[in-house]
Amino acid sequence: MRGLSARDRTSDTSGTGRIRAAGTTAMAVAAAVGLLTAGCSTGGTGTRDEGAARADQGTPSSAPAPASSASSRMRKVDAVQLIMSDPKVSDRVKEDLKPCVADAYPVDTSYGTLTDSGAPDVVVNVLTCGDAVGVGTYVYRLGAAKDDGKGTAYQNVFSLEEPAVYSTIDRGDLVVTKQVYAEDDPVSYPSGEDVITYRWAGSKFSEHDRVHNEYSKTVGDGEIDGPAEPTAPPKN
Repeated sequence: MRGLSARDRTSDTSGTGRIRAAGTTAMAVAAAVGLLTAGCSTGGTGTRDEGAARADQGTPSSAPAPASSASSRMRKVDAVQLIMSDPKVSDRVKEDLKPCVADAYPVDTSYGTLTDSGAPDVVVNVLTCGDAVGVGTYVYRLGAAKDDGKGTAYQNVFSLEEPAVYSTIDRGDLVVTKQVYAEDDPVSYPSGEDVITYRWAGSKFSEHDRVHNEYSKTVGDGEIDGPAEPTAPPKN
């Protein structure tokens, strides 16, 4: 399934990046699409995408900061606790965020410099268990002291919830990749992808660059997608 995996991916903004498939069953991806389609609005960037981008870039909301590690600069977070305690994360994402195996949650966490907070920012991608399809991506910034005066709170400064979305940190930029579907695309084969680069400006992220990649209609061994050509009957 081309373009729907979060882990087998590139974020090449030159036009070659695409999110590659991690699974082989379109049914699992269809479940991921159904997870958030009901909560997404219409009017995206492609002919038909699975919901328009919803980037919450207004007043940041505060979420309690999980326990930190002993590192003086790299404050590791409990990403699951961060998501569950964040009022900006939809109830649908929270309800479906469950362990895949034992206590292993489908959450990817990245640390890096995106804002001017003076501490590493945190990018959290929430995935599906089966095929690791991204269903929500969030950026947290270490903000002001908590109300009780103990430690500081992380603020959600970017949110995007829709199927097949994933964010990475690239040399100080936030790079968001999301799949785009045309009207007749099966869920396993989107028509392309949008790769959007955001930069921190003042108190929010602003779009800096956008690349749209169209996927080839040839897949696998080079055959064109579609019904097989009929074979000629044997000659007598």
